[in-house]
Amino acid sequence: MDKPNIVVIGGGTGLAVLLRGLKTFPVHITAIVTVADDGGSSGILRKELNIPPPGDVRNVLVALAEVEPMIEKLFQHRFENGNGLSGHSLGNLLLAGMTSITGDFARGISELSTVLNVRGKVLPASNQSIELQAEMTDGTFVKGESSIPKSGKRIKQLYVSPETVDPLPESIEAIEQADLIVLGPGSLYTSVIPNLLVPGIADALKSASAKKVYICNGMTQAGETDHFSASDHVGAICAHAGEGVMDTVFVNSGNIPVEILKRYESERAAPVYSDVEKITELGLRVIQGEFMQFQHNLLRHDAIKVSQSLLTEL
Repeated sequence: MDKPNIVVIGGGTGLAVLLRGLKTFPVHITAIVTVADDGGSSGILRKELNIPPPGDVRNVLVALAEVEPMIEKLFQHRFENGNGLSGHSLGNLLLAGMTSITGDFARGISELSTVLNVRGKVLPASNQSIELQAEMTDGTFVKGESSIPKSGKRIKQLYVSPETVDPLPESIEAIEQADLIVLGPGSLYTSVIPNLLVPGIADALKSASAKKVYICNGMTQAGETDHFSASDHVGAICAHAGEGVMDTVFVNSGNIPVEILKRYESERAAPVYSDVEKITELGLRVIQGEFMQFQHNLLRHDAIKVSQSLLTEL
């Protein structure tokens, strides 16, 4: 029997964590990654070289790579000094270099995937940068993915520019051919939703025959999802992409130890309340489980547990 095709859509740390677990199972993986980042090394390269931001793609490539740990360390190495080099990660520079050599961001990713022996495919949602702009509930607008969470205001609506941005054809094709499509986990407004705002992506999701699962975050995120419940996360996605982009929602039902909650209080983060009834009222299935684990002083999704639950959806 052929291995099932699983498409995972997102960005940031959450996507990389899930992929590390998923790649240990007999599945074909395609990761569709956001190109909205404008902070740090990614932001500088994006601006100076006029290429899509490489940071989220770099993390996903490393998560799916099957190379010696030292190569992974090298790819993630961040220069701490050196005029012009300080703050850049070597992986970002390699992606920028490969884009320059091939003349194409998606092709650059593909070539580097071969070098890193990547298990699966890594595709940008679009082959060009997109800029995020958020309308806040007070009517003001904030530009830039890195600036939105720092505004201290509640997000009402997210937009991308240019409006004429094209989806990567391979990304649309991957969605159409998927057996299972996974949204998240990851920052709601700056990792998950930006992919769905690239014209064509949400429509492809709605018409896809695959099962569509959204993995809800376990904790709220300051500046993005303050006081959000699980149904608020789902509602925000549907408000931006329309209904039909998911049919199942994974929600963490496990208890989070008090000492971990205290550690996250300093980041103004709290557990996402699992208002399961409200999600089911939207016509969606809910799968509850102890999906979180605490590692290296950080709360993350348990990639193996989540992956096992995803495979039961096939």
